[in-house]
Amino acid sequence: MEKELALQLLQIGAVKLSPETPFTWASGWKSPIYCDNRLTMAQPKLRKKITMGMYTLACNCFPGATVVAGVATGGIPQAAWLADKMGLPLIYVRPEAKAHGTGKQIEGLFQEGDRVLLVEDLISTGTSSLKAVKAISDAGAVIIGVVSIFNYGFESASLSFSDEEVRFASLTDYETLLEVAQENKFINKTQQKALEMWRKHPQKWGI
Repeated sequence: MEKELALQLLQIGAVKLSPETPFTWASGWKSPIYCDNRLTMAQPKLRKKITMGMYTLACNCFPGATVVAGVATGGIPQAAWLADKMGLPLIYVRPEAKAHGTGKQIEGLFQEGDRVLLVEDLISTGTSSLKAVKAISDAGAVIIGVVSIFNYGFESASLSFSDEEVRFASLTDYETLLEVAQENKFINKTQQKALEMWRKHPQKWGI
């Protein structure tokens, strides 16, 4: 599924590759790739495939979930479809607690000791995922794993997840994407080398 999904993400424009005219992330990093998995929401067949893929990951890698949680905002629709498929309650986690109303960071019902499967649309540095993990853990539930559509494969993210003893799995990743992009002529060999170099040194690339 990894290569098929990577190709479909490229075909619908959810992943854009532009080494010559890089994008700027919110972190300030210059990047030759931009991933917007929210575009999958407009693709009924593709989103069903993603849900089934996440369901398979949940069953094989993270069995025993009692609640599914989405990370706001991109992870919420994916988590909702997965929770429906699994027949489980859904919650979602904001980056910060609301400054008004009830002041909640986590919306939805869950109990202390619940086993929570966290859903992201993509994993880059891992910061948003691990903030959500901390919020859920602080509330008394147990994170059994994180699933995502796409993973950039940064070593720093893997180390951060390892440090927090959080397991994760993704449907496809950056390495697979580059292979598929080159095979299907979305990029040439020169562009592929630039994209490979960025993944090795993302903070310094383009400076």
